[in-house]
Amino acid sequence: MILESLSQIFLVFINSVFGLLLGMVVVFAAVFWLLNKLDPFQDQWRQWEGSIITAIKLAEKQVPKDTPHASITKLNAALDHVLKDYADANAGQRPPRKLVRQLRQGIQTKHADLDRFGGLKERKASL
Repeated sequence: MILESLSQIFLVFINSVFGLLLGMVVVFAAVFWLLNKLDPFQDQWRQWEGSIITAIKLAEKQVPKDTPHASITKLNAALDHVLKDYADANAGQRPPRKLVRQLRQGIQTKHADLDRFGGLKERKASL
């Protein structure tokens, strides 16, 4: 008896406008969540953005400009720094190859942003 009453109340609620709208919101949220989880273009390197910026600035200071192939050397130095940070955060494990490729692309993207917006300019020492 009670179960029948509850099921009738539930059916009346679902067949109401508010129930229909609530159901649609739940379906849209579930589809959006699923698409977000399955997104092949998701930037996983963004969670390491702070480490990437630090690595870029350290590599700019460590590698002299007159070094042959300086840009590749700086990229590798920055990537090594980010991979060391990843290993520190994940009990010494290396990231998967897919993440390493994304980190390398993230370093290149962040370097271009820093260079474009003046984040890599050498500051003059103030006296």
